[in-house]
Amino acid sequence: MIKNYLLVFLISMFPLIELRGAIPVGLGLGLPILPTYLVCVVGNMIPVPFIYLFARKFLIWGYHKPVIGPFCRFCINKGEKGGRALEAKAGRGLVVALLLFVGIPLPGTGAWTGTLAGSILDMKFKDVLIACMGGVLLAGIIMGLASAGLLGAVSTLFAVK
Repeated sequence: MIKNYLLVFLISMFPLIELRGAIPVGLGLGLPILPTYLVCVVGNMIPVPFIYLFARKFLIWGYHKPVIGPFCRFCINKGEKGGRALEAKAGRGLVVALLLFVGIPLPGTGAWTGTLAGSILDMKFKDVLIACMGGVLLAGIIMGLASAGLLGAVSTLFAVK
């Protein structure tokens, strides 16, 4: 049981998969929904301060390096473009917009991308942390409801009578 929770915890920390993938895995392993949700939220939030404090510095450092330069340039350009578009649409509601960006479980959104965008936009750490935490909680609720509904439908479909 602990191994399953550890697996779910580690999956929720992984970029792009995050808790959007970890919650369905946890429920698929038969873990209860509330502890799975809490483990995934904690796992998804642990990288946020490190991303905020170090990712931008790393990308700027690697911008002109021959091997990692193209990747760093891509991340910076993508982050700036997405961040500026978000900033233009959101105006003064940038924290709420970032929360929704992180919270709506679509490919390319999530705590990693949201934190990087907040860092590139020079948002305050507290604002990025609040937006990411709210977004991760929202995404976890959405994925928990969707996963539980899907598991219920599949089990009903394949129920042995």
